[in-house]
Amino acid sequence: MSASKQAKSPNAFRTISEVADSIGIPQHVLRFWESKFSQIKPMKRGGGRRYYRPEDVEVIDAIRRLLHDDGYTIKGAQKLLREHGVKAVVQQSYVLSTESDEKQIELPVIANTDDVSLTSIRDKLEEVSENLKAALKS
Repeated sequence: MSASKQAKSPNAFRTISEVADSIGIPQHVLRFWESKFSQIKPMKRGGGRRYYRPEDVEVIDAIRRLLHDDGYTIKGAQKLLREHGVKAVVQQSYVLSTESDEKQIELPVIANTDDVSLTSIRDKLEEVSENLKAALKS
């Protein structure tokens, strides 16, 4: 295996193609997100080549999760980042408020590992659903 194909250090900078491949989005989408999210700030070297720090990759993955997994619009994701900050969004530790009465509803982390059973995820989702129903009724 050549030196260029060996695994990089977790702290190494990544090229746009490496980030796009690891996150699962096309490079042109990543460049578009840079224009929409000021939190994505890659270093640019000669010829305009982008190099992403590990923190940049975390932010990009959080944005991908908001847009693709959680169903946020770009404006919604921008608002969430603006109101709660990058660190809270990356760690998924933000608290959403309902628009009707501004009650705080904490979003639990459902799964942190790949070996969580579907039953435990379903049970946690049912618990979240009941909490949301109770919060909306009161």
